[in-house]
Amino acid sequence: MRKNRSNVWLAAAGIVIKDEKWLVVKKKYGGLKGLWSIPAGFVNEGETVDDAAVREVAEETGIRTRVIDIVGIRTGVISETISDNMVVFLLEEIGGQLLAQEEELEAVAYKTKEELAEDPNTSMMVHLFLKQLQEKSFQTLTPNPGDVFKYSSYKIFY
Repeated sequence: MRKNRSNVWLAAAGIVIKDEKWLVVKKKYGGLKGLWSIPAGFVNEGETVDDAAVREVAEETGIRTRVIDIVGIRTGVISETISDNMVVFLLEEIGGQLLAQEEELEAVAYKTKEELAEDPNTSMMVHLFLKQLQEKSFQTLTPNPGDVFKYSSYKIFY
């Protein structure tokens, strides 16, 4: 069910690394369909952005986490109208059992950096954070993520 989010969207994502493997998901829909990406979703009314990241990771993957740090902000404007924003957190696994949310996801897995870097089905954002978290350098990038998203403005702070 799609909620009315007006023209300002706020989402949260969580990067979870356990035993040097990254928790990633493959969505069944949207611009990230079939790509390994970071668990993410919209912030609900009455919820902080960090709580949303923890909730979304648990809902999508079955893994319970806690926030370690904020690692980036992705912000863009879709079709010159919709302000689309995401805060990305580094999370630590504290429990749970790996289980894909079947309604939204085709797969969930822990993958090594090498597996993700070599897989053509790894999203651009995962590639950027693989590099950023290794080098610990915060920068701004204005790539073109492709016509599928219809962004008129797009930036990733990493």
